[in-house]
Amino acid sequence: MTGFPLRRRPFLAALAGLATVSSASAVEATSQKMRIGIIGTGHVGTTLAELWVHAGYPVMVSSRSLSEAQSLATSLGPLATAGTPAQAAAYGDVVVLAVPYGAIPQLGPQLSRTLLDKVLLDPSNPYPWRDGAIADTAQRDGAGVTTQRYFPSAHVVRAFNSIDMTTLRSEAHRASPLLAVPVAGDDAQAVSQVTTLVKAAGFDPVVTGNLATARLFQPGSTGFELERDATGLKQALHLPQ
Repeated sequence: MTGFPLRRRPFLAALAGLATVSSASAVEATSQKMRIGIIGTGHVGTTLAELWVHAGYPVMVSSRSLSEAQSLATSLGPLATAGTPAQAAAYGDVVVLAVPYGAIPQLGPQLSRTLLDKVLLDPSNPYPWRDGAIADTAQRDGAGVTTQRYFPSAHVVRAFNSIDMTTLRSEAHRASPLLAVPVAGDDAQAVSQVTTLVKAAGFDPVVTGNLATARLFQPGSTGFELERDATGLKQALHLPQ
């Protein structure tokens, strides 16, 4: 007699149905996660894209060279796609500005309308030797506040700028206590979304306060390149425990 006995067929059908439900649940879980658009495929953009794709988030990467973005997306797997900066800005619930700080004055007018009411995560740092006058302004007024001026329609949040990407890559999801990542922003919901992404990447978010407090962890500050757990970071920055 060929095939399975009839009495086994309901069991096999049940298994097939369970597999279908599990697959559908996995797809639904992914679809419910925030979509992330990343502008820039350098060390910062690539590292953050890898961390979030590994955490199950759909990501669109972009750069001035579409071929570079496509190559990165291919290496990241099926959760990653590639596009132009404008497409990444339209795609993301959270959009990451992983570019040299000097590019911000140019990108602001190009993308502000697309970023209306979106979360704009800014991990870029101003360096006068590289970025010119905009870096001097950011050092004087604060990088977070300066970025917000160029993207007035978005909710700017500063994070992932104070620790080198090589360290972030190696320390993600380490044994407790986790490495702390400082976060600053004016909009409570935007800050909450970014802290969710900090946790998903394998770190402990420490909210320093409004966007002006991002000065605490920009270049030249006490918190810049400071590698601590949450307790140690709060102590160093004189934040309440």
